[in-house]
Amino acid sequence: MTTLLGRHARNFVCLVAFIVVAACSTPQPSGAAPYAAIVQDARTGETLFSDNADTRLHPASLTKMMTLYIVFEEIERGRLSLDTMVTVSANAASKPPSRLGLKAGQKVAVRYLIRAAAIKSANDAASALGDHIGGNEAKFGARMTRTAKALGMKNSTFKNANGLTVPGHLSTARDMNTLGRRLFYDFPQYYNIFSRRSTDAGLAQVRNTNSRFLDAYKGADGIKTGYTVAAGFNLTASAERGNVRIIATVFGGASTPARNAKMAQLLDLGFAKAPANAPSTPPATPAYDADAEAVLMAQADPLPEVRGGSAKTIRPKIVVTKSPRPQARPSAQPEPGTVEATQVAVAAIEDSIAAALAEAVAEPAPPPPGTLDAQAASVAVAMAEAPALPVAATSPPAARPDAVAPQLAEAEVATKPEAEAEAPLALAAIQPPPAEGIAEPATLDAQAQVLASTGTLQAQAEVLEQAGVLEQAAPDLVINDPTELVAEAAAVAPKRNSPIYDRVADNTLSAPMETPVVIRLSTSNARHWGVNLGKFNSRSDAERLLLKTQLAESATLNDGLRKVVQKGGGYQANFMGLTQEQADLACRRLQARAINCFTMGP
Repeated sequence: MTTLLGRHARNFVCLVAFIVVAACSTPQPSGAAPYAAIVQDARTGETLFSDNADTRLHPASLTKMMTLYIVFEEIERGRLSLDTMVTVSANAASKPPSRLGLKAGQKVAVRYLIRAAAIKSANDAASALGDHIGGNEAKFGARMTRTAKALGMKNSTFKNANGLTVPGHLSTARDMNTLGRRLFYDFPQYYNIFSRRSTDAGLAQVRNTNSRFLDAYKGADGIKTGYTVAAGFNLTASAERGNVRIIATVFGGASTPARNAKMAQLLDLGFAKAPANAPSTPPATPAYDADAEAVLMAQADPLPEVRGGSAKTIRPKIVVTKSPRPQARPSAQPEPGTVEATQVAVAAIEDSIAAALAEAVAEPAPPPPGTLDAQAASVAVAMAEAPALPVAATSPPAARPDAVAPQLAEAEVATKPEAEAEAPLALAAIQPPPAEGIAEPATLDAQAQVLASTGTLQAQAEVLEQAGVLEQAAPDLVINDPTELVAEAAAVAPKRNSPIYDRVADNTLSAPMETPVVIRLSTSNARHWGVNLGKFNSRSDAERLLLKTQLAESATLNDGLRKVVQKGGGYQANFMGLTQEQADLACRRLQARAINCFTMGP
């Protein structure tokens, strides 16, 4: 019995050993996903390294880069805004983690869904965006595939907006690198979201799934991680050092640390190979075919639901589809009554013109007495009625005899006010020496007082005539301008009481004032804020948008300076010289019009 049991025991041990050996000799899958990698110079698109880069593999959550690209495209075309409210579909709410925790029927702003999809890699947020834009998951997947072909992604087909594994949802490392480069150049105003460590997603504060690599690698600023069992640990990353920017993609990493270590090696290789001063060559505009564009326009018919407003999004039609014939000229025979009406209108116009001309040439009414205008009119009449004084031939005046000097000195001492002392001097300047046998007129002081008290030119001439200035035999007396006598006499006139009439011509400025030219707007008073409207391929496109936006939003942007800045291979359209309140208000108003905008602070 003991021998039989021992024999069965030996046979059982041999059978187990045989099974173990057979199992160990059969090939077993390692469980690791297929590996692929590529490194490119982001400035030129030149491939610096590749390994299995064109093999179609599962992209996992790298798919969300395409979802976000289409969302940014819809915002740029005016079909969406960051404040558009998206109703969460049942399909989106049912997605597995990673997720934001959306409920079916819930309404969430586009800006929060973008943050959740880009930073937390939330599947429900990405699906909510896709269902809102495409109508359902299948239609949005077809839209993603069409967009991929337009971007030059030749080996990619998409079935959903989140990247969960389904048959036929495949891409390549090269295509994902192309998509990451497109995000950087086509939408630089949104690219910074991929480098945020955390942000507010509306329902919760979310943290970046790529924080470890962003913190560990110098110059890294994005872009997106991905993981599924079928795909492994994927990553598309970009980093900039100096003037060099490198972008790389890894598929099939064994773990997060292993994937990050491999990505660091690839980026180091890129910085070592890339030239320091390579020109920045942005990719060409996406080449959508006519059928794809028609589908996109058909899908854009429903107006977006905007929180806090009911304004419509206006999409102008630029392409001319038909050219109608102009209307025929009116017949030579006018309709009855047209001629009479025209004649009446013409007569009325002629009457109004005649009345305006009559009013323009009519003699103005005399001003009321006692006013400045009345004083001016009386002075003008007196000057016009004054007789012209005889003007002698131009010759030097006769020398003054020594006998006049003591009288002049005596008159200067006798006069009290300084202003009155000047009058005898002015009169003596034109007083010739008395002729022989002619009695000298009154003293110079008396003559000055009589001349000063005389108002009109005629009265002054009579005083001068009585003094013997104009009639005595002095052939060499010269009076170049009769008005000089009046001016010199008026200088010693007693002070008048108001109102006083002053001629406007006497008070004109010696030199005209120059009109100041404003060269630039001052940025004082906290005007250090600005508004960015996006990046464009040409300066003319940026300037055209700035002018159109300032005309549409003159209430908030009229004080701003339109400024186009060339940066990163494109042209940034900015409004500068605003206060923080002006910049915030302008952005809110522009976003309500479905215009992309964000503020820039000091």
